[in-house]
Amino acid sequence: MKRSIRFTLLSLAIALAAPTAALADQAKKDAALPAMTPEQKMAMDAMAKAGTPGDAHAQLAKMSGSYDLEIKSWEKPGGEAMVEAGTATRSMALGGRVMVEMVQSKMMGQPFEGHGMHGYDNVTGKHWSTWNDSMSTGVMISEGDCDDKGNCALTGTWNDPVTKRKTTAHMKTRWTDANTQVFEMNAPGPDGKEFKMMEITYKKRP
Repeated sequence: MKRSIRFTLLSLAIALAAPTAALADQAKKDAALPAMTPEQKMAMDAMAKAGTPGDAHAQLAKMSGSYDLEIKSWEKPGGEAMVEAGTATRSMALGGRVMVEMVQSKMMGQPFEGHGMHGYDNVTGKHWSTWNDSMSTGVMISEGDCDDKGNCALTGTWNDPVTKRKTTAHMKTRWTDANTQVFEMNAPGPDGKEFKMMEITYKKRP
C-alpha cells in the first residue's frame, strides 16, 4: 500500500514538473533569440497599427445585413431609365477589416451577380472598394473618402471592353435614413461626357 502511494506521488510530481520544464526550456530558447533592433521594433509597431481595425471599420460593420434593391440604369443622357430589382447581402470578413457585398439581380433583363469589397486603409487614410460581376472578367478598383455618417465619394477605374482603355467613374453613396442608402454612378457616355448611368436604392430588411 505504501509503495502504491509512493508511486502515485512520484507520478504526480513528474506530471507537474513536465510543463514547468517545458516552459523553462522555451524561456531559454526565447532568451537566446537576438533582441529586435529599433528599426525592427518600429516596423513591427507600424504593421500592428496598420492591421488593427478602427472606427472606420466599425462604421462599415453597421452596414451588415440583407437589402432589397431598386436598380435604375441609363444608356445615354436624357434616356429612359431601365428599372430592375435585386437583393444584396453585406457582411464583415477578415476579422472585421473588410465588408463583403454579394448582389443578385438582373441587368438588361439577364441574370446578374456581383461581388464587392469595401475597406479602409489605415496607411493611406482612404476608403477603397473593388467590384467584380458576371458581365465581365475584370475588376473595378476605387478609392475615396467617407464621412462619419457613412456617406462616401469614390473614384474608380476599369478596362473598357470596347475601347480597351481605362475608364474612370465617380461614385457617391448617401444614407437618406437609417435603413436606406442611395448609390449613384457617373461615367462617360457615348459622347465622352460624364452622366449619371446608374442609381441603386438599398432598403435594409428588418
